[in-house]
Amino acid sequence: MIRTLMITKDHQVIENKTLEQLDQAANIKWFWVDFCQPTAEESKLLDSHFHFHPLAIEDCLMYLQRPKMDHYEADVHFLVLHALDQKTLQTDEIDLFIGHNFIVTYHAKPHTEIDQAWKKVLLKPHFEIHGNLHAAYVVMDELVDYYFPTVQAIEDQLLDLETGSHNEVVQDKLSEVFDIRNKLHKLRKTIVPMRDLLYRILNTQRIDGLHKYMPFFTDIHDHLLKLSEIVDSNRDMTSDMRDHYMSLNSNRMNTIMKTLTVITTIFMPLTFIAGLYGMNFKNMPELNWYSGYYIVLGVMALLGVGMFMWFRKKGWFD
Repeated sequence: MIRTLMITKDHQVIENKTLEQLDQAANIKWFWVDFCQPTAEESKLLDSHFHFHPLAIEDCLMYLQRPKMDHYEADVHFLVLHALDQKTLQTDEIDLFIGHNFIVTYHAKPHTEIDQAWKKVLLKPHFEIHGNLHAAYVVMDELVDYYFPTVQAIEDQLLDLETGSHNEVVQDKLSEVFDIRNKLHKLRKTIVPMRDLLYRILNTQRIDGLHKYMPFFTDIHDHLLKLSEIVDSNRDMTSDMRDHYMSLNSNRMNTIMKTLTVITTIFMPLTFIAGLYGMNFKNMPELNWYSGYYIVLGVMALLGVGMFMWFRKKGWFD
């Protein structure tokens, strides 16, 4: 599907003009063409109608590229952006072409962020419609704004884990910590490249008129800096929690091994006595004692209780 939005020189907003009508419009100020789930025939328009560079078209068709910015002839600038799926944390590529009087967005499936940016540009009062660079800013701003709920949800999950019940199984908590670290790793792989891209945009000298929009793009860069700091801080927190739970788990295992060792130590002399009198030699005087069985049981009981009390006094059961 291809949709178009045209801004006239008298600040009128007109939707759904054909590409031919956009080319023939005399009073056009700038326009936005959005390729949403384009067919193969529609994708060919990137070349046949817009005449974009073959490398940029190849990047559009070959998923998934790292966020980047390339400059081509005819003052066309190509940006690869990433949208974040809030459920799976997978990224989707959104390609953005910026020309002197247009922007073109290209994405393989619908995105709420693009729809919201479209509505913002469409519904702005006429005096607020600045131009195609402002529309490009709105697209990037919407994409970055949709990062925040995911990052904040993971941060809340981490806080709940930190302040949760201490009666939960340590192994379950440790597994949850590793799950959160995996999510944070995915987020960092999305946020950091986008942050680097915005840094390049702020420092480029090749996009005409960009200096008028510096505060807008600086604001996006600040948001990405904040997001990356939150992610790094949470990663550090998960490292501390991982070490903490692993220490608890090791301590628990040591306690279990100590308890089993004490029990084994108590039963060693009892097993020796039972083995000694379990031998089938004929010349064993104790076997003929009338009360020998009870005496041996008594000795074994006293020995076991005595060793237990001694170990307890030594603090081996603490």
